Order: sequence, then structure tokens, then C-alpha cells
Amino acid sequence: MEALMDNETLSLWLIHYGSFALFTLLTLGIIALPIPEETLMVLAGILMHKGLLHIPPTVIATYAGSICGISISYLLGRSLGNYFIHKYGSWVGLTEHRLQQAHSWFERFGKWALLIGYFIPGVRHFTGFSAGATNLEYKQFAIFAYIGAILWGTLFLSLGYFFGNCLIACKNLEKTDIALIILIVLGLAYLIYHLRKKFVQH
Repeated sequence: MEALMDNETLSLWLIHYGSFALFTLLTLGIIALPIPEETLMVLAGILMHKGLLHIPPTVIATYAGSICGISISYLLGRSLGNYFIHKYGSWVGLTEHRLQQAHSWFERFGKWALLIGYFIPGVRHFTGFSAGATNLEYKQFAIFAYIGAILWGTLFLSLGYFFGNCLIACKNLEKTDIALIILIVLGLAYLIYHLRKKFVQH
């Protein structure tokens, strides 16, 4: 699905409604509505750098929105499961095919999919739901999902804050985001592989 808002509209919402808009849009985006979350956070970082958004509430709203969104997704999966997909899934883009892709990711990477999935559009929207549908213990879900939310939010806010002018010069945040996401995923996969290898050896 196409994004509901363009960059200019997102910026105006952030300027006028601040952290409330950021929290709400991230929550809805994680649940699966077509909102460009990475672009939203990069724009928030740019506005923080310009002094148009206050840093503490913006950072808190980013973490809270990401955590709230994936928690709702987890609860939907845990309580409604496949019934929700058949009944209401098409309204928010939760198709059986896309859910099956997330299930495959979850089966392959286990709890790590909750962390890695944030950095892959089309996957992060379903890992929480998959974790709930497979009855993953909430404590395990929270550890991986919430750490992932913090890493994801910190990264893209930082990109906007420190490299915002470069990203604006590109005049195409979406393509820039995709390239960055690919690099990030490769780096995370490499780090996680070696961390797991180290723990297994010990």
C-alpha cells in the first residue's frame, strides 16, 4: 500500500502536534497502516536539530510509539490470531500471505526476528503478531521487541539529527532509507551471528 502522507505533511504534523503526532503515527504504522516510519523518524531528527522539536519528549515519543505499536500487534496475535486476519486483516494490510512471510521469519530466526524485523519494512508489522499467535511468553517478547524498538528509534532519529542536511539534499528519503536499511540489516546480522556463536561456545 502507498503511504498515507508525504514528507511535507508529516513535517507539518510533527511541527504542529509534536511528540503526540510522532507517538500516534509510529503506533499506527507498527500495527500495519501505510505510514513511512523511518522517514517520519528522520524528519523528527531533522526538526530536533533545527530546534523545532524538543529532544526529550521526541525521543520518548519515538520509543513509546514503537513499543506501543508492537505490543498491540502482539496482543492481537495472542488473543485473536487467525480470526483477526480473516475478518479484519485486509483493512490494515494484514494479509495471510504477508503473515506467512512473518511466520517464516519467526520460525527461522526465533525471538531475534523481533529485533531484526524492525529494520525490514513489511516484516516489522507482523513479527509482533506472529509472536503473539505462536504464544511466545510476554517476557521473552518484551526483551527482544523493546530492545529492537529502542535501537531502531535511536538510529533513525540520529540519522535525521546528524545527517539531516545530506538526506534533504538527496530529495528522496524513501530510497535513502532503503539503502540504509540494507546496510543496517547486514551489520546487525553479522553482529548477532557472532554474539550467538560466542554465547554457544561459553
